[in-house]
Amino acid sequence: MSRVVEHLAELTGFRDRDVLDVTLIAALKDLVDPLGAAIYRRVGADDQPRWLTRACLAPGEQAITADSVWVDLEGLPLLQAHPERQACLQRQEAFSVPGPPAMAYFPLLAEGECCAVLELHTAQPLEPDAVRLVGSILRVVRNFQALLDYSERDTLTGLLNRKTFDESFLRIAARDASVPSQMPGKLLGRPPSAGRTWLGVIDIDHFKLVNDNHGHLIGDEVLLLLARLMRGNFRFDDHLYRFGGEEFVVLMRCKGAADAASALERLRRTVRNYSFPRAGHITVSAGLTELREGDTPSVAFDRADRALYHAKQHGRDQVRDHAVLVAEGHLIDSARTGQVEIF
Repeated sequence: MSRVVEHLAELTGFRDRDVLDVTLIAALKDLVDPLGAAIYRRVGADDQPRWLTRACLAPGEQAITADSVWVDLEGLPLLQAHPERQACLQRQEAFSVPGPPAMAYFPLLAEGECCAVLELHTAQPLEPDAVRLVGSILRVVRNFQALLDYSERDTLTGLLNRKTFDESFLRIAARDASVPSQMPGKLLGRPPSAGRTWLGVIDIDHFKLVNDNHGHLIGDEVLLLLARLMRGNFRFDDHLYRFGGEEFVVLMRCKGAADAASALERLRRTVRNYSFPRAGHITVSAGLTELREGDTPSVAFDRADRALYHAKQHGRDQVRDHAVLVAEGHLIDSARTGQVEIF
């Protein structure tokens, strides 16, 4: 019992979800002693869903590995390539497959849905007590994740909230500095996709008119629906935030400026063509910047925000890249000149 308590204390000692998955596999290795264990997450578009390895302890190995969150999706196995995992997602219940080796599958629930699977390889089928132990540990993990969601997510939209941005930014910047030599995806033979991280600031145009004309309940509905549109337009590994009011932020991995701008343009077009109940059609403007070496969260955000302000002042319903605006002479890069920017 003391070993279980020790592992539960370690599991709930981290706020980093990547570390949580690795710690869970390490705990199960000690408590259940499987031949191998792994957590696989469903990612990608609905028409071609794929498996991302969140943590894997292969049989005979001691080190836990994982796919990089920035791995190219085309290199990941399709969902249908592993029907037992797929069945676990659909059934949302644990089940075993006789071996050798015996396989046990457990659904992992997060944010109200089953999006990942725990897979255990064992020499013999798991005993009922072991199945109950694994199930109990997974319930503790699920409850802990719910507490993380409560503290880290905006209560209205479910997106990450403002107070988590700085920590996420610094963690992502550190990962950028480690690419490609230290990315865990390399350990699985699937190198992370090339590129850098981009920050986009998104703002609803004339949102005050929505609240004035239709009331704050309809305004809240617009914010909620916009968050859903953002989830549908960006990728699983993009970090989406609501900063407050009608302002949203995205941190995304892209190969270049054109891809980053295209992602925001796709959202802009989607929002423009979407008919919001009661509010009708609305538009959004966005500012974009690439993360630079040595950036702080406030400095990078300020660049994107100035690009957003330029978009607002020049017609709205558009995406503007800070670097392009500087190159065209519309903005002065105050970080490099030490001057105050003048519009």
